[in-house]
Amino acid sequence: MARRYDCTDATDRKAGLREAASAVRRGELVVLPTDTVYGIGADAFSAESVGDLLAAKGRGRDMPSPVLVGSPNTLHGLVTDFSEQAWELVDAFWPGALTLVARHQPSLQWNLGETRGTVAVRMPLHPVAIELLTEVGPMAVSSANLTGHPSPQDCDAAQEMLGDSVSVYLDGGPTPAAVPSSIVDVTGKVPVLLRAGALTADQLREVVPDLEVAN
Repeated sequence: MARRYDCTDATDRKAGLREAASAVRRGELVVLPTDTVYGIGADAFSAESVGDLLAAKGRGRDMPSPVLVGSPNTLHGLVTDFSEQAWELVDAFWPGALTLVARHQPSLQWNLGETRGTVAVRMPLHPVAIELLTEVGPMAVSSANLTGHPSPQDCDAAQEMLGDSVSVYLDGGPTPAAVPSSIVDVTGKVPVLLRAGALTADQLREVVPDLEVAN
C-alpha cells in the first residue's frame, strides 16, 4: 500500500522524506515534486530498481532514465570529459530546468538503459527534491506518468497513473509549470540543444554563444 505525505506540512514533510529515503535504500520507487513536473525515482545504482521504474511507466530500455543530483559537486564522481562550457552551463542554470547529456565515468556500476556511455543529469530547483537527493545520492528520475500520458503537475495525477507501483508519494503541491527541462548535449566540442524546454536557445547562448540546435 502506497504512503503519501503532505510536504507543505513541516511534520509530514520530515516524516515523508525519512520514509522516502528508506524506501529508495530498500530498492523501492518514490514520487517526488520537481521544478518542472512530478518525477518517479529510484536508486540510480540499483539496476533492479531502475528496471522497476521503467516497468512502472511502461517504458523500454531504449528510453533510459535521466539522473537527478542534489549538488553540482556530485558531477565529479559521475561524469568524465566535462568541458569548461558544460561547467559554465551548470554555474548559470543549476539548480534549474537544464538537463545535460554527458559521458559518464566508465567505472560506474549502474544500468540506466541503453545510454551508449552517456548520462542525462540535472539538479532540480525544488527543496523537497534536493533534500531527498542530498540524503540518498543520485537518483534515476523520470516524469511520473505512464508512457504516452501527460506528465503530472500534481501528486494526484501521478498517483492515479502509478498507484501501488510506488511506495512513497511526496506531495509538494502543484508544480510551477508543465514545461520540461531543456536538454543540452555536452559530449562534443560544441554544446548542442537537443530539446528546447524551460530554457530557450537564446538564453543558453548568453552563456555558451556557440551553442548549436539539433535538427
